[in-house]
Amino acid sequence: MRFLIIFAALLIIAACLIIYHDIHYFHIVRYQLAHPKLKKALRLVVLADLHDAGFGKHNERLAAKVRELSPDLILIAGDMVTSGKHSDYTGAEDLLCGLAGTFPIYYGMGNHESRIVNDPEGNGERFEEYKRKLSRAGVVFLQNEMVLLDEYNIALHGLELEKEYYRKWGRSSLPSYYMKEKFGEASSEAFHLLIAHNPEFFPQYADWRADLVVSGHVHGGIVRLPVLGGVISTSFRLFPKYDGGLFMEKNSAMVISRGLGWHSIPVRMFNPGECVVIDLKPGEKTDGHICKAGEI
Repeated sequence: MRFLIIFAALLIIAACLIIYHDIHYFHIVRYQLAHPKLKKALRLVVLADLHDAGFGKHNERLAAKVRELSPDLILIAGDMVTSGKHSDYTGAEDLLCGLAGTFPIYYGMGNHESRIVNDPEGNGERFEEYKRKLSRAGVVFLQNEMVLLDEYNIALHGLELEKEYYRKWGRSSLPSYYMKEKFGEASSEAFHLLIAHNPEFFPQYADWRADLVVSGHVHGGIVRLPVLGGVISTSFRLFPKYDGGLFMEKNSAMVISRGLGWHSIPVRMFNPGECVVIDLKPGEKTDGHICKAGEI
């Protein structure tokens, strides 16, 4: 009996140490894709699901790594802040305002940003001030909007889904016409890059002919197990299909960040945060995954 008690205590201590590690450190994860529609090579850094977390004072540890990676574009795949009256937006503000002077940043909305905007208790005003600060620094918000990046032949879209597509129970399926209604037809000439926080609707994004989707939301499944992958999504789906990594559907690719932070319950296990790097280049359509490259 004493042995069992000691063994259980050691397991609990080990679990606590793993959780502490995984909520305080992040990995750099790299992907490489080629596509004939691209005019020239570029590097994307994708940040998602920071949820008010801090990696060093003013998020300098994370900012320093992004600078070291020297991206051509930084894409925000949503939930950099957390809804709730006691949330602190300064970590995300410090990070993004500090980077915006050096790199172009495009911000796609997550369910937490959308929830704040529509908060009847007045937190929407806080978000508007947050948005004003970032916009003044040079961050471009894409709320069901598109910008053309002619240098690369990229049409960059930022999708903001309504709350009914984030419900934990009784959620609506995404209608077949939804993407066309938001953005029109996807032309065959441009490379369509879609920031879509929720990866669950990847088949619909692919039907619309997005060439590359960048997502987050699922936090890697919060706890990860060998072979089985992520255990539970933030929408309470067990063993979600789209938990993190690279996925293919028809002629579309999707890269899902496992996110950087956490909310509600401070747990990430066997699942440290991710700063995602995607190197895109012109050429015959290929895809490849480069393994994790160090811990920060």
